[in-house]
Amino acid sequence: MAHDESGQLPEGAKSPAYFKEALEDAERLLKYAAETGIEDVDPKSRSAVLHARAVFPHGWNEDVADNLLAALSQLAARVQPVSAVSLKFYYRTVDERYIMRGYLIWVIVLSAIIIPTTIATFVSSNMSAAIRDDINKANGLAVKLSTELGPPERTDVSLTEKIADLQDYASTVRLIYSRSRKLNHFVIPSVEIPLPLERPQGSAGEKMDPYQIALYLKGKFELPVPLPLDNLAKVRDDMTNTYQDVRYFAQTIRTDISTFYGAINSCILPILYALLGTCAYLLRTFEDQITKRAFVPSSANSARFLIAAIGGTVIGLFGNFTAQVSASPLAVAFLVGYSVEVFFAFLEGLIKAFTKSGPASHQTRAASEPRKP
Repeated sequence: MAHDESGQLPEGAKSPAYFKEALEDAERLLKYAAETGIEDVDPKSRSAVLHARAVFPHGWNEDVADNLLAALSQLAARVQPVSAVSLKFYYRTVDERYIMRGYLIWVIVLSAIIIPTTIATFVSSNMSAAIRDDINKANGLAVKLSTELGPPERTDVSLTEKIADLQDYASTVRLIYSRSRKLNHFVIPSVEIPLPLERPQGSAGEKMDPYQIALYLKGKFELPVPLPLDNLAKVRDDMTNTYQDVRYFAQTIRTDISTFYGAINSCILPILYALLGTCAYLLRTFEDQITKRAFVPSSANSARFLIAAIGGTVIGLFGNFTAQVSASPLAVAFLVGYSVEVFFAFLEGLIKAFTKSGPASHQTRAASEPRKP
């Protein structure tokens, strides 16, 4: 654009596009400084912004543009971390609600998966451990009764103790079966109950009266009344036959539970907890930046979700990482998602450890050693 002899632009020359944008940014920053009570704004900067607005769009020249850009730089440095871009977004409340709704959807979806899965994992793990303890107890009682009731039958043990052990044995078998049936609801697919525990052998496909089935199950799991005191060994053997079917059923369920929920607990839940940790971090940052009017939408948030997913995937591979803190792997996965910098610092530490013990370090150490004459 041509200048006159004084070096000024011709009167009425239209301002460039950046001039309008810079003017609007400077006005936002100046308004923010006035609203928040920032008093040490340079009067020259304030005057430069007001003068640029007065002459916009056709009365501008190089001096006006120079003063405006200098004022914009001074205001930007003064109101940090607030910026003109964050203030522009702050007043666009529709976008703010949209971003908040996106975070809320992430949290709801993750919670809808994590909470039921965590509860199922916790309950099934505790029930499986209880069944294991009951099986150990029943095994011990089976061995004890085999020595007490013979053959040959021990005479140094009172009849009362033998009956008490039989009752404890039958009660433990019933408890194992009851817990196994409940635990079977957590297995996908569920384990088929052995036929002898449901109906008499040879009656498969045959319709039976519920009362007859109830009587059969009572005979399988309850001690006979009256108790044949002269043939307690047969009562023990009948209960042991029932226990063998129950133990097979329970052990099969425990194996399936450990496989199914072990995979979920080691491979899937850490990823979900890491993503939930990222949501917590982003929500905290969003609330803090919105309060300070410093929030600027960034595609780095999407990258943070990907990094959290990667960290949750491989966190189980680094046993020494979880050993450094007194927390469960799922809690560590949440912390990794909340602060991915911790995970990167751990990886960089491993890389340095490998580098120190690698071939290059051996060559350096060899070069530093004095040569033998």
